[in-house]
Amino acid sequence: MFGLHFERVQLADAVAQVLTAARSRSCGLVVTPNVDQVVRFDADPQMHQVYRSALRVYADGMPLVWISRLLDKRGLPGRVTGADLLPAVCSEAAREGLGVFFCGGEPGVAQAAADCMVERFSGLVVAGVSCPPWGFERDADCSARLVEEINRSGAHILFLGVGAPKQEKWGFDQLPRLQVGPVLCVGAAFSFAAGLVRRAPKLVRRCGMEWAWRLALEPRRLWRRYLIDDTRIFWLAWRELRMAQQRGSAASQALRPRQ
Repeated sequence: MFGLHFERVQLADAVAQVLTAARSRSCGLVVTPNVDQVVRFDADPQMHQVYRSALRVYADGMPLVWISRLLDKRGLPGRVTGADLLPAVCSEAAREGLGVFFCGGEPGVAQAAADCMVERFSGLVVAGVSCPPWGFERDADCSARLVEEINRSGAHILFLGVGAPKQEKWGFDQLPRLQVGPVLCVGAAFSFAAGLVRRAPKLVRRCGMEWAWRLALEPRRLWRRYLIDDTRIFWLAWRELRMAQQRGSAASQALRPRQ
């Protein structure tokens, strides 16, 4: 769908996949594209390449789940968000003694998130916390120092929360040098985990209206994204459905017996 292979899993299955990669230190990106990111990478070949190379791709956003069910009756069983993955992975990492590293966010946010996770999940090993300066992704020396800090920590799991597509592109570029397991690109999950930003109620999330909740909280920042830019998803979904119909028609013709 949209040129990506989405994992057909629920949250618990996604956590199990992440933990399996962490135990073997299988380094790779774990991404959770939402509607906004799908719209963006449709026009950004580099971003599309990064997402296609990811270790795991989970759908964050009920519209993507609904589109998947139009394309295939099995579809996706549900959404898997970075905000849900972070605490769920921390819970299992604490149980298994796997170290985690929090990287990103505004000053103090990553540390606050780490502190909240430690308080919530007894035994969680926080191998390190870092808040890289603005523009670090364009500074080779700064990036090298950050990678060295992460590697020295011995972390099994890296949570990268510097916003899309910066986190995915930086993580992709640094993969050959990172000595960790999965790199989870979790966006604003640190702010949610630290209790600094309130998530939409579960009912609102299940109805696929979390975007409206966020728009109500930050209208000046998000109005253009949700009300103008992201409406392109309707065209992209129509294109996917047309392609699926054409593939189905071609397959049917190929199976017809020749006269």
